[in-house]
This record gives sequence, C-alpha cells and structure tokens, in this order.
Amino acid sequence: MMTLRSLTIALGLAAVAAPAAAQDTFTLPAGCDAYVTIQSRGCTVSHHFTCEGDPLGHQRRVDLGERGLMYVGMIDRETQWIESFHVSSQHSEVLEADPEDPASFSELMEEGEDTYDFRTLSDEIGQTRYVGRDALTGMIETIDGVTLQQTEFAIVAYGPDGAEEWRSSGNEYVSSDWRMFLSGTSSVTTPDDAWETDDSPVEFIYPGEPGFLSANPKYDCGAMMSKYEVQP
Repeated sequence: MMTLRSLTIALGLAAVAAPAAAQDTFTLPAGCDAYVTIQSRGCTVSHHFTCEGDPLGHQRRVDLGERGLMYVGMIDRETQWIESFHVSSQHSEVLEADPEDPASFSELMEEGEDTYDFRTLSDEIGQTRYVGRDALTGMIETIDGVTLQQTEFAIVAYGPDGAEEWRSSGNEYVSSDWRMFLSGTSSVTTPDDAWETDDSPVEFIYPGEPGFLSANPKYDCGAMMSKYEVQP
C-alpha cells in the first residue's frame, strides 16, 4: 500500500516536474486512478481516486485551491479518516487503533444517524480527539445530475491536553454510490474566532470530460479569506 507520506511526496514531485503546458491538469502517481473531479464552492477542486495495493474499499482524495495542493487524505469503506495530510500546517494524522466509537457510514445509511468518538495521532501536533454526530435529514438534492442525501452534523475537536480546539455544525451531503461525504454549509467556532463556510459541490466531472483532473478551482476564487483547517 502506498503510504500517505509517499503519496504526498509523489504528488509534489509530479506538480514540480509537470511541463508548463500540462500545469492546468493535476497528475496522479503511477498506479492511481481517479474516478471523479468535483468543483466546489469555497475555491476548491477535489479529485477522488484509488491506488493499487490499497485495501478494498479504501479511497483517496486531494484538494486544491488557488495556491495549489491543500490536502491529501484516505478513508475506508466506513468513511473513517485513515490518514490525512494538511499542506499549510505541514502536519499529518493517522487514525488510532480500536476507536472508542468508530465512524460508520453503514450505520448512518441504515439507521439514519451515526455517532463517533475517535482519536488521530500526529508526530507534529500530537493527539486529537474528535467527538460528533451525523444524521440524515430526509432531504434529497440533485446537483449536476448526482443524487445526494443531506445530513446534519456536529463535531468537536479536543487537543492533546483535553482542551477544546474547535467545533463545527451544519449540513453536508452523502453519496451512497461512492460511500463518501461531501462538504456543505457550516459554522466553525474556535476559542478566538467564528465564521461560516459554504463548500458545497457545484460540478461533477468524469474521465474523458473537459475539466477532469483540473488543477484550477472555479468557484468563489479571487478574494477568499483564510480558513482554519478542520476536516481531514
């Protein structure tokens, strides 16, 4: 299995080595295949892909903004945050073994609600505990031909000392076909600040279509304020 660190290095090298004519297209490492590109509000374009050697059901994602690569992550079939790397802060996180209450996409879809309580481990920032809840609202929305179910969520992150670092709540989307969450609208609160975000999907682009694996986000760009990184 390609580790998150090796994947991040490969992605960085690919971006640096790309010829000028190809810089509008994001290049994945050999052995990785993307299946959808999503252009979202909040000046973000995301590429969802799988790589040879990964466990069955695992999938990966990269997010790019106006300044390039922002995030690299991997989830499993239950949408657990297996690995994450945040480019701006240069910190990585891996999921602990045997979480207290693992995130479960299956439970959300079958019962309409899922709670979770787990920790991620990081050499750079230490341990972070995430406690939260996702629930289906019953609303179904079709965006660019893709049928999505709306969720409501609430999450709190605690630092290594147990102090609250941030909390967020709002509405997201889930795709039962892809077994993934997609961002929506949310409120974020830290000890020093609070703000609203809208990172909802706008376009879904598939292999062979114009804009697939584009390196350039399209929506809400140009005057974006910096945002605290809260979601692996």
